[in-house]
Amino acid sequence: MNHTTQYPEEYIKYLVYFHGERDYFECHEILEEYWKEKEKPELDAAWVGLIQVAVSLYHQRRNNVKGAIKMMRSAISNLTEIDLQMLGINAKVFLEQLRSRLTNLISNEALVYEDMNIPLKDVHLIKKCKQLCKDNNLSWQSHSNINDEALIHKHTLRDRSEVIKSRELAKTEKNKK
Repeated sequence: MNHTTQYPEEYIKYLVYFHGERDYFECHEILEEYWKEKEKPELDAAWVGLIQVAVSLYHQRRNNVKGAIKMMRSAISNLTEIDLQMLGINAKVFLEQLRSRLTNLISNEALVYEDMNIPLKDVHLIKKCKQLCKDNNLSWQSHSNINDEALIHKHTLRDRSEVIKSRELAKTEKNKK
């Protein structure tokens, strides 16, 4: 893929959440929904791997080192150079970043959270993401606001009523079959 029109909109949103808002929970949500609902299995492992990278960073930022390690290991096992290249990512650099972060997490050197950037190499994709950040008053590759409780603890603070309602409806429909 070499033009942003070839990338799923959800992937572009993931990148904006990842690099602009540093909202790793939303990264996970938007890409997971896309992954579950798309019809073709292409890049399934890559989508899962990118979701796991975001979840790992979310855990790490919350000082859940065990969760961060588990997700980072899974992400590394799911991501391949070929898939990452298809997504406009410098695969070798990104995989090395992930391995290095995992090593630091395991050795407890990474207890102080640091943001990371996905090394994109598709200039059209970078331009599109930067423009979306600008349109939403975000700074591309900004730092996490560690003092923003809603960002740091989003999964515990969000309204789950719609999710619960949707799951109950799906369960009822399944039981009818």
